[in-house]
Amino acid sequence: MTHMMKTRVLLALALLFLGGALWAPLVNEAFAAPSKTPTESSDARPDTGPQPGPAAQGDCQYVLGFLALYQRIPDVMGACASNETPSPNGDSLQQTANGLAVYRAADNWTAFTDGNQTWISGPQGLQSRLNTERFPWEADAGSSGTAPAGGAQASAFNPAAMALRLERTWTGLNGPLGLANAGDGSGRLFVVEKRGTIRLIKNGQVVAQPFFLDIRDRVRATGSEQGLLGLAFHPRYRENGLFYVNYTDSGGHTMIVRFRAAGGQPGADTADAGSAQTVLRIEQPAANHNGGHLAFGPDGFLYIGMGDGGGGGDQYGNGQNPGALLGKMLRIDVDRSEGGRPYAIPAGNPFSGRQGWRPEVWAYGLRNPWRYSFDRATGDLYIADVGQNAYEEVNFQAAGQGGQNYGWPTMEAAHCFRPARNCEQSGLTQPVGEYPRSGGCSVTGGYVYRGQQQRLSQGAYLFGDYCTGIVWTLHRDAGSRWVQTQMVDTDVSISSFGEDEAGELFATGLSDGNIYRVVATPR
Repeated sequence: MTHMMKTRVLLALALLFLGGALWAPLVNEAFAAPSKTPTESSDARPDTGPQPGPAAQGDCQYVLGFLALYQRIPDVMGACASNETPSPNGDSLQQTANGLAVYRAADNWTAFTDGNQTWISGPQGLQSRLNTERFPWEADAGSSGTAPAGGAQASAFNPAAMALRLERTWTGLNGPLGLANAGDGSGRLFVVEKRGTIRLIKNGQVVAQPFFLDIRDRVRATGSEQGLLGLAFHPRYRENGLFYVNYTDSGGHTMIVRFRAAGGQPGADTADAGSAQTVLRIEQPAANHNGGHLAFGPDGFLYIGMGDGGGGGDQYGNGQNPGALLGKMLRIDVDRSEGGRPYAIPAGNPFSGRQGWRPEVWAYGLRNPWRYSFDRATGDLYIADVGQNAYEEVNFQAAGQGGQNYGWPTMEAAHCFRPARNCEQSGLTQPVGEYPRSGGCSVTGGYVYRGQQQRLSQGAYLFGDYCTGIVWTLHRDAGSRWVQTQMVDTDVSISSFGEDEAGELFATGLSDGNIYRVVATPR
């Protein structure tokens, strides 16, 4: 056994004795997926048949408590790498090619992680989550505060060492505004089209017909900032087949609506358009600044980015209005309902219970957040916010820390807007990146790259501009200073970025209907 494996074993066995719900939230940290060796096969599969006791798989045994997970993990376990001798009390640890499994005999707890997802079978039944999420019984990490702390560790990323390009990969889309994966292991990509359709990319090909979802009959897309704007798959989509969209309805108002895969089957290549359930409707006073993005956070809650209601200069006074949902980042729990709403307010929402505040508010002072994302390694949140006349900005929020006031309309990026000089900046959270109108006119938020194919980009946040096609990176240097670097100037109208399941990054071109892979090469 290697020294690293011995360390993991000792740590895991120590955790085993702590008891069910106490050690389970830590399982994804303790059981980080081991690196593969050239001789380890990820194609081998364990015997999935029910057995009354330990089941042999080569030199590996899968303990009794582990059998409950057979229906969930046979495709990700891989071949056995080692089988640790069970301790006298029956506890056991196995290492497979793709992860670690642990069994605690005293209360029949079993856990497995492949480094990306964790499965637990215990007193509360069979549960699974991504390692960036939380189980329902884990404490909510949300806490109030007006400024982020920690997060975004210094990166080894070196922008001078690489060249970046957008490589055309798929064509023939109609006004693509977004790209997402379902996190279901299928490898499929889902392209949001402004007109009110979602197209499927499967086995490397754009599926022309049928659409995954077609709701053109209820989407108003006549305005430049209207249409089907956002898509987010439930963290347990593989189990429940639920997903959420954000669109402007026939009256131009924001609709957050839940749909279900056809037949309730997550693997279906179409959705049931008749399964719509309205989660939230927000009236819009103008046709622009609708926000539109949706994303589930590491906490399992749905984040909804709302613009200030449109017009210009926050003319409707929503950015700093605590009683308005416009001009805010909202956070809701779609797995529960309360107070006559089809959703619940997470316990950690910073303004819940405060007089005059809408409890859904997670952060405020936003003008028009156009794409935001969570770093899949750290849980930190990056929010791109479109500016008024002079500056575009990128905001940062350390994992689990809400309550920020990002300043609009007092400030536009790091500059006074109203008043134009000597504005009061105390209590405001400043952006970590910005650029003037000479660099573009509408920022498009991206992602921190955590894939494997473009290793030179590892740890960098990539974002772009819709008007100029310029792509920048943001990272923290060894002194924890934010460094912004222009990487490439393209002719693509970058409307969105998106990740596949492996963390590879793509960009959508609204005007040309293309999907581009983000490629990094050595200089």
